[in-house]
Amino acid sequence: MSQSLSKLYVHLVFHTKYNHPIISPTIEDELYAYIGGIIKSTKSQLIKINGTQDHIHILAVMSKNITLSKFLEEIKRNSSRWIKTKGNEYADFIWQGGYGAFSVSPSKVNAVIEYIENQKEHHKKVSFKEEYIELLKAHGIEYNEDYLWA
Repeated sequence: MSQSLSKLYVHLVFHTKYNHPIISPTIEDELYAYIGGIIKSTKSQLIKINGTQDHIHILAVMSKNITLSKFLEEIKRNSSRWIKTKGNEYADFIWQGGYGAFSVSPSKVNAVIEYIENQKEHHKKVSFKEEYIELLKAHGIEYNEDYLWA
């Protein structure tokens, strides 16, 4: 086969350092648009992005030409650098060191889109910590809780 083809849907979740609620509603749309531009620059495709003051969810189709770790590095490094230009309240902004990445079957894409769209409503009932642990368990990912929130 002389051609490399792929369509990898990935659901990404990451939070601010120490879950600090710093992403204000006044900046989130601009932040999400900026992250969309970063994703596009990697030749990947943003499907949906949303979150709350301390974390975000992204559904994207990853380019076949980038590794998962490099993809997240580009998103987090560039968005962190950008948000620091948005005022003194963001001068110390930093994302957590890690991330959650979950493969998504094409048959589940619409359900994940709906899930991401409803983040603010969802978190009126469920904390981010509870949500994240549920996602890890649902995907069979082993974890050490000592390192999840730093």
